[in-house]
Amino acid sequence: MSQPKAAKAIESKVHESSQKTKDVRTSNILAAKAVADAIRTSLGPRGMDKMICKPRGDVVITNDGATILKQMDLQHPTAKMLADLAHAQDVEAGDGTTTVTIICGALLNAVQKLLDKNIHPTTIEEGFQSASKLAIKVLKDIAQKVDLTDKEALLHSAKTSLSSKVVSQYSGQLAPIAVDAVLKVIDPKTATNVDLRDIKIVKKLGGTIDDTELVEGLVFTQEVSTSAGGPTSVKNAKIGLIQFQISPPKTNVESSVIVSHYSALDRVLKQQRDYLLDICKKIKKTGCNVLLVQKSILREAVTDITLNFLAKMKIMVVTDIERDDIEFISKTIGAIPIASIDSFSAEKLGSAALVEETSTSDGKVVKVTGVPNAGKFVTVFVRGSNKLVLDEAERSIHDALCVIRSLVKEKYLIVGGGAAEIEIALALQAHSKLCHGMDPFIYRAYAEAFEVIPFTLAENAGLNPVAIVTDLRNKHASGQKTAGINVKKGIISDMLKENVVQPLLVTTNAVKLATETVGMILKIDDIVLCRRL
Repeated sequence: MSQPKAAKAIESKVHESSQKTKDVRTSNILAAKAVADAIRTSLGPRGMDKMICKPRGDVVITNDGATILKQMDLQHPTAKMLADLAHAQDVEAGDGTTTVTIICGALLNAVQKLLDKNIHPTTIEEGFQSASKLAIKVLKDIAQKVDLTDKEALLHSAKTSLSSKVVSQYSGQLAPIAVDAVLKVIDPKTATNVDLRDIKIVKKLGGTIDDTELVEGLVFTQEVSTSAGGPTSVKNAKIGLIQFQISPPKTNVESSVIVSHYSALDRVLKQQRDYLLDICKKIKKTGCNVLLVQKSILREAVTDITLNFLAKMKIMVVTDIERDDIEFISKTIGAIPIASIDSFSAEKLGSAALVEETSTSDGKVVKVTGVPNAGKFVTVFVRGSNKLVLDEAERSIHDALCVIRSLVKEKYLIVGGGAAEIEIALALQAHSKLCHGMDPFIYRAYAEAFEVIPFTLAENAGLNPVAIVTDLRNKHASGQKTAGINVKKGIISDMLKENVVQPLLVTTNAVKLATETVGMILKIDDIVLCRRL
């Protein structure tokens, strides 16, 4: 092959490789932007909700970014990365899942423009990382320290989180419940984190969200087994938490017993009664007067004969306790789960001042109050008129709890309404004027990406986004650092006076995660498919 032809062949291969890399990167960016655009309309108090229809016919109505992305059937691997991004934000901060996805989409849009200017992906990634550090520094400079004993500040933060939810009209009732729940399970003076496993959310269909309450103890949606006339209210309760069955044992292998005479049948039934009566007597001997029975899949946990014996002994029985709830129950009432009747003793019993079955508009529930660990473990009893509202109320309360947890982790607040994002944009644009080489382009692109949050807030509220964001930018340039978009009034106002605040951790975590994800997507230059084994 002649020298010119060889050179042309090499040049052609290089061009093909470069084009393939460009196509892969463009495909990844478009896939991620499509996901971000899908949930963009859900941002803010005036954001729209999504109706998610599952294959089995179940329906979910929500505007929570992590929930929407979790339910979406995403095929593209980069699109799945955004779902993981929202999940990571949900785990760490509990709020801002929609925000982090939208910021990621806007940064990828900025990346595409920089790539079109032939700036190398590694240069862009390094520039974005340094820009994110400056953005976090800006956020910390405008943050205000909050004291956990200042309940009003915590309430404002919880209300801001709830204001964008489906149940936003009930934020006045749910925010105090979330704040009180967290403050009860921690020491505000020394706490640096909150274990949300100490707060149990129990749902019961019926009533309205107004009926939601905080219980210092336990709530069981299972009813008391009263078929044999057992008690429905017990004071000074001694509670046994059992993980074994009080029913006739079964053989290890499937077998049939043939009884040829009625006297033999009588002996079998008598032995069953004696076996069950012996267990009931051992339980009564310890002083137990309330029995919580774990749900059994092997055989019946209790029988009618058992319930009859326990009713005569004045022992309240609550069956079908879920296995996942055992740990929370044992910590709350101070009981030790008992795996067999041989180990049933008074030392393993829990205690409570009152165990009572109460009626609700849709069935009955059992409440356990006056527990020894009162305040260390609490239950949020959520009510709702239908399953969709009930599920969304649970998600909203969980987000509010996570917001308070974020304030416990990092005791700083920043204002909302797009104020923090505009402040980042202005600071980065000012810094870009001091840079050299490619950095000014990268910093400006990174700064412009953050304006997507106030722009989207205005757009979702039906305002003129260009005019609103321009006005907001001018007010921040003149020194009004707490100015933000008041979507309810349709104007720019002081977000601090409007009590629209959020934890610093939520926004800083969103900036870090979005930048890391963009950097990861940016460095992908090929997709390799593997064969199925």
